[in-house]
Amino acid sequence: MQYPKNLKTITESKKYEMVRLLAEGGMGQVYEASQFGAEGFEKTVAIKTILESYSTNPEFVRLFIGEAKLVADLVHENIVQVYHLDKFGPIYYIAMEYVDGINLEQFIQTHISRGMELPIELCAFIISRVCRGLEYAHNKRGRDGGRLGIVHRDVSPKNVMLTSEGVVKLTDFGIAKARQVMEQEEGEVLMGKVEYMSPEQAQYLETDCRSDVFSLGIVMFELLTGHHIFETEDLYETLNNVKRKRIPRPREFRPDLPEDLEKIVMRSLERDLKARYQTAGEMGHNLEYYMYHDRYGPTNVTLSNYLKKHFLGKPADGHDPHHTSSETEQLPAKGSSDTDKLLAHRADTLFGDELSKARVQGRKPAK
Repeated sequence: MQYPKNLKTITESKKYEMVRLLAEGGMGQVYEASQFGAEGFEKTVAIKTILESYSTNPEFVRLFIGEAKLVADLVHENIVQVYHLDKFGPIYYIAMEYVDGINLEQFIQTHISRGMELPIELCAFIISRVCRGLEYAHNKRGRDGGRLGIVHRDVSPKNVMLTSEGVVKLTDFGIAKARQVMEQEEGEVLMGKVEYMSPEQAQYLETDCRSDVFSLGIVMFELLTGHHIFETEDLYETLNNVKRKRIPRPREFRPDLPEDLEKIVMRSLERDLKARYQTAGEMGHNLEYYMYHDRYGPTNVTLSNYLKKHFLGKPADGHDPHHTSSETEQLPAKGSSDTDKLLAHRADTLFGDELSKARVQGRKPAK
């Protein structure tokens, strides 16, 4: 196998051997790789690299390094783990947890394209797991015992992974902020995907954990209804929608949605910070109460079996009392044009959107 020039030294170092290209974007690539150690030790990892042409871009390199440093000590089932940051010549790379699965955007879009309704209970389960990952990150403390003040600032469907084993994982902390870990430019530069921003983000205000809650509320609305609240073709119209547009009730698009679940969505989308969920953990608790207080709700096994049956072409071999049935369909075979499109989407998931999409270029307009 021929590797790009910037990966040659990584392979020759014997630490990692590239297996296959997982994703390729405008600013980098992600590879499946084998990590080797003593006595035949071998582990499958993902290697995330910057294109050599972007290795001289100070801002991009800063974000790349900052992500690795920030996530290094975030060890939680619902967060993609970073193992190692290194550099060969001018090329930085991150060794990170390999995720065998799809992202939430693929999950949503594939249901829509097939005319399949998104299963309500699984949607609630997925969002509850993201809540727990965010809760952990928001509460993470540094070595001095003080809270790091982490805010993800880029919660979106592309940054939520669903593994084949039914584990939900939040990824791409590339533009996250944290005390003494990454530099701050809040109030001057907008950080995040505009259509998933909180109102305070859109107004160049300082953010805290409640901003991630609002962004997750947008994701939950889209996941349950198949509709996006704010997105338009015009960037600045979308930005204005985030700040001012009336937020519809999910049952306007999906009447079969339980009222209790709708209340959770609407509370997460409160523009008034005091009325919104104050923590992701509080939102997660309400979702878990909804799913489990009077019945056997979905689990990792439920999601795993559903993904294997409808997306991954694998046998659903886990025992699950909470069975979700639907017509069996699978993703396109490897090598098809549709699969190539999914790999392109995965590039955005594991590497982050191209900088022009992940961040609104330009500084706060002068008054």
